[in-house]
Amino acid sequence: MDDRQRADLLHAVRRLAPELTARAGEIEQAREIPADLLDALRAAGCFRMFVPREHGGYDADLRTGLTVLETLARADGSTGWTVMIGAETPHLLALLPRERFDKLYADGPDVVVAGGFAPQGRAEPADGGYRVNGRWAFASGSRHADWIFGNCLLTVDGQPLPGEDGRPPATRSMLFPASRVTVLDTWQVLGLRGTGSHDVLVDDAFCPAEQSFDLFTGTPCVPGPGFVAPLVHFVLHLGAVAVGIARGALDDTTALLADGRQRLYARTPLADSPAVRERLGRADLNVRAARALLHALADDLWAACADDPAAIPDLHPTVSAALPWVTEVCAAAVDTCYRAAGGGAARDSSVLQRRFRDIHTFAQHAAAAEGWLASNGARLLGRPVELAY
Repeated sequence: MDDRQRADLLHAVRRLAPELTARAGEIEQAREIPADLLDALRAAGCFRMFVPREHGGYDADLRTGLTVLETLARADGSTGWTVMIGAETPHLLALLPRERFDKLYADGPDVVVAGGFAPQGRAEPADGGYRVNGRWAFASGSRHADWIFGNCLLTVDGQPLPGEDGRPPATRSMLFPASRVTVLDTWQVLGLRGTGSHDVLVDDAFCPAEQSFDLFTGTPCVPGPGFVAPLVHFVLHLGAVAVGIARGALDDTTALLADGRQRLYARTPLADSPAVRERLGRADLNVRAARALLHALADDLWAACADDPAAIPDLHPTVSAALPWVTEVCAAAVDTCYRAAGGGAARDSSVLQRRFRDIHTFAQHAAAAEGWLASNGARLLGRPVELAY
């Protein structure tokens, strides 16, 4: 990615951010990003930022991608999350054969894939491919996706194929045109309501072998540091969204308290309260520290992907542990903002209530679970580290 493309992308995203903030309530009520905003995000380059240059994309570095996702999530959490999922499309499609990858991008760079990582489907080998049945939850952006995938247990005569050397049963992801998949309207949730993370259903559909891929251990067909260890990149992408939500809550709080807001029975405005100042000051520094950690790890990972892929396994435990820590820090910062806003924050119309719901819904993601912290502890203690990807 050259400097001009980087500057143009960041400028376009920052220019779009105020409209996203102004329409965050509309996005939440619609439970998905409206079509005109999706068009604006495409035009800004959000869905092509990681696509290779030879396919019309920007081939963005990891640090630039984190900045884009943070900026969008700071404007609106659901938008940041939805763009994150769509922007990761080339990482997933790169797990297909190169000929298939090239065909999928033949008509342009703004291809969007949605789907489910959990193996909630079953795929039975058939002539030239697989017969697939399954229902996958949390398929963010499924209503505007061009393609939808689902991770499946591989079966023979209906029975799961055992994994090698005592490992869990074998899995493989199956990719379908969106027209072949049923989107079930299930996304009734606490937060991140605008992500359209509905269930998707495939009923006895055929998937050609060349449209299947190994999600967790597959080898990308595209060269370059952006396509080495894609799932590790995804963890840092998630962290950028969490930081963006927290920074947005701090923005909302400072704007709210700037008008002289005062609690009932209090003698001074909240902005003059030493306790409020201390809590907000601490929250701001904690979020800055979380952001700095993500960027430092992004630099380490990018350098390893470019120059020393053999070093990447040593980074896994720290990267995987960073996300639950970043999530905890960001959730605590949003909680501070929510409490500082007083009783009005409890109203559905409150932007801080939405930030509160968004970050606590985010915190339920499997990649943000506390158990990942133990992987870093195991690394420090010289014990074996087992990762899920």
